[in-house]
Amino acid sequence: MSLQKLIAQVEQISSVEDLPAIKQCVQDSYHWLDTAFDTAPVNQLVTGRAQFVDALLLHLWHLLRLDEVNDLALCAVGGYGRGHLQPYSDIDLLIISRRELQPSTQDKVSQFITLLWDIRLDVGQAVRTIKETVSLAKDDISIATNLIESRLLMGNERLFESLLEETHGRQTWSSQDFFVAKYDEQKARHAKFNGTSYNLEPNIKENPGCLRDIQSIGWVAKKHFKEYDGWNLVGHGYFTEDEHSELIRCRMHLWRLRFALHLIAGRSENRLLFDYQPEVAERLGYGNEAKTSVERMMRDFFRTVRRVSELNKMLLHRFRYDMLNQSVQHQHIINDDFWLLDGMIAPRHEKAINTPEAVLQFLQVVADTPEVIGLDTDTIRQLRNTRRAFENEYFIEREACRKQIMVLFRHPRFFDYAWDIMHQYGVLQSYLPEWDKIVGMMQFDLFHAYTVDEHTHRLVKHINHYFSLKNREFPRCGRIARNLDKPELLYLAAIFHDIAKGRNGDHSVLGAEDVLSFCARHDIGDNDTRLVAWLVENHLLMSMVAQRRDIYDPDVINEFATIVRSQNHLNLLYSLTLADIRATNDNLWNDWKASLLRELYLMTQKALDNGLQCQATINERVEQHKILAGQLLKERGEDQEKIDVFWSRMDDDYFVRFKPAQIAWHSREIIQAEQSLFLEDPDNLLIRANDDIAKGGTEILIYGKDRQALFAQVASVLDSRNCSIHDAHITVTRDGYVFDSMLVLENDGSRLSSKSRTDTLEEAILNQLNKPGFAHDNKRKLPRQMRQLDVPTKVRFFNIADEYTLIELEALDAPGILAKVGHAFVDKNVTLKLAKIATIGERAEDVFIVTNEQGNALTPDQQVELKKQILYKLDQLEDINIP
Repeated sequence: MSLQKLIAQVEQISSVEDLPAIKQCVQDSYHWLDTAFDTAPVNQLVTGRAQFVDALLLHLWHLLRLDEVNDLALCAVGGYGRGHLQPYSDIDLLIISRRELQPSTQDKVSQFITLLWDIRLDVGQAVRTIKETVSLAKDDISIATNLIESRLLMGNERLFESLLEETHGRQTWSSQDFFVAKYDEQKARHAKFNGTSYNLEPNIKENPGCLRDIQSIGWVAKKHFKEYDGWNLVGHGYFTEDEHSELIRCRMHLWRLRFALHLIAGRSENRLLFDYQPEVAERLGYGNEAKTSVERMMRDFFRTVRRVSELNKMLLHRFRYDMLNQSVQHQHIINDDFWLLDGMIAPRHEKAINTPEAVLQFLQVVADTPEVIGLDTDTIRQLRNTRRAFENEYFIEREACRKQIMVLFRHPRFFDYAWDIMHQYGVLQSYLPEWDKIVGMMQFDLFHAYTVDEHTHRLVKHINHYFSLKNREFPRCGRIARNLDKPELLYLAAIFHDIAKGRNGDHSVLGAEDVLSFCARHDIGDNDTRLVAWLVENHLLMSMVAQRRDIYDPDVINEFATIVRSQNHLNLLYSLTLADIRATNDNLWNDWKASLLRELYLMTQKALDNGLQCQATINERVEQHKILAGQLLKERGEDQEKIDVFWSRMDDDYFVRFKPAQIAWHSREIIQAEQSLFLEDPDNLLIRANDDIAKGGTEILIYGKDRQALFAQVASVLDSRNCSIHDAHITVTRDGYVFDSMLVLENDGSRLSSKSRTDTLEEAILNQLNKPGFAHDNKRKLPRQMRQLDVPTKVRFFNIADEYTLIELEALDAPGILAKVGHAFVDKNVTLKLAKIATIGERAEDVFIVTNEQGNALTPDQQVELKKQILYKLDQLEDINIP
């Protein structure tokens, strides 16, 4: 099937009543698009689809004899008006008349529109007089924009020309007003995407750097210059021929991606959702390796949108002055090469940024000039041209560049704005081959919200914020940063921490090797080099220990402190870790993670002060917490004898793990319960939630006689209420009572919102626990995004002496996972002592500390049996969550 045959097929339709034949034409057109996609240039398909729709509409218009009606015109507007249609894009039509339609004509027009709906074309239509159209266009920028790209399909030419005259004149929208409206519209649209194209599921049409940004250039040019061919912008001096060709290539790439997305989705879908990414990648020729293919596709996408963003900024900045008839209000000469024009740095001659050395010297000028707020069009153009002129040579090969970049990294203001320029305009990519490899590198998971280079850029900005006097959120990191003798070492560790991602091997180890080479080439001393390499190699260590190990275990602190070795190492690692977590995903950082890192930092600091005598550190903490908690209880008038009785039933581990305020709250609640709740019925359970005591979230306290599957039931209730357990301490007092403390957050990582929310949870948990043997019905389903992600389940066992067993579980974070694991423990008579719950995107990485019935570590046979049961239980979750 070809386009010509499709059009011939349309022309053979003899009646609008022959719906099967019309529908068959439409169906055949989709088949043609699908089969031709693999061989034909996408621009031919996009214009060919519009030509087919033209032929179909005109033939149906003719069959209904609407072409015989005077003073009536059928017009294509919007994208269809440009003559471009993706497979399932909206077909925007405007039917205009000189005056109100006659009833008979109105009936035919309604029949025409209904027919288009019946054959399942996605039509957006408006039927208006010229006067109505002009009136609406005056007040609505979207309507005015659609009319700029209108074309006559059939009907009265004079009528259509009258419409153009009235809607394109200054009385509707002047080119100045139109530019301001479209410029503001673009800023608002970019803000919806947090100003970045680096989203997990980008919108191919709306994201910054995508098709709308290209269209914005065209709309403004058409309104101001009445030019409908982008090549003419070259003649007006806004584009070079190479820049225009580049923009067309970028548009072709985005068109092809969007076209494949429509074919896979079978509808008008512009969001490149996880559901579609593997199939789209395969359709575009990236292979069928799912994760790897998607990452290759997204790498090309992100590199394309960066180029579009550069060109869009260049043009709109120049348009702003020319179309608004503005002149520079404030200019200031910086040196022989640059000046400031209304805060925008601009070159004073054509060779200001013409070599790699000049590029880096330009960045020093920016760092030296805090008044710079942006780049002039000519600055962007010179940066781009120099980058490309030397694309076969990395700047690092030049000795002068190596000296200059270290001057930049040591500059107190380089990482304010000059660093943004270095990243956004590909300077570091041109300097460092290792950085070039990570530009646009996306990871197909829910943990990393940005490309590797964008993540690192954000991490560096977070570190730079530590140095700011405006930093109020992280005072400890601020003190650490401002006391550094060589801040550039922390910045270097940040730049290199993920630079080896995507290679075969441990990226931390490979990154350390890369930074060793970098330091050697840049004459950084041996001690400083070893420090930076250590930070890169261990940049994941602190977050892993904080989130996956029992940081109140003296052996864990001793092991961590031994690796850290010094207060300086600890300070730098803490600052780097905190920035790394915050830069990975905007939703990852919360009070709970902050409290874990803070606790680990303080306990390690104390252990280092005590010469790695960690048990002494723990003993000091026990005594201090008892004293402070006792003071709080005394102020509340609690009976000291009753306090002593309760405390005597708890091990030292309890006083290490909980803060004085928590110990005081536990003590008050349990003492009161023993005087009332347990007197009424010894089998009652105390359930209390507190949103004020634990800094990391809401603490749920459960106390009473132990019962089977308690943890599993509580986990199921919380999960069904869209809450997640992040930490659980489970113990049995010396007289046989269960004491459970769970730290709970909303599923999005935020704290519980209100007292009514915590009251509801208390009631739900109590109701569930009072139904022995009753399994809670959790109806929450696996989120859409997770269904495309493959996370193999892994269960690992580590016996700690003969005392207990540590279990590491990695699995897809499906609803109900904790409840299933809890039931597996019950099934195999395993006692849960501690649970640390970490969700890394779509991946659950949980740690459980357990004992067997005898209170010892699990035997090898018991481990095998428990693993089988856990896998069996989690397989049940997969069956439940199959869509």
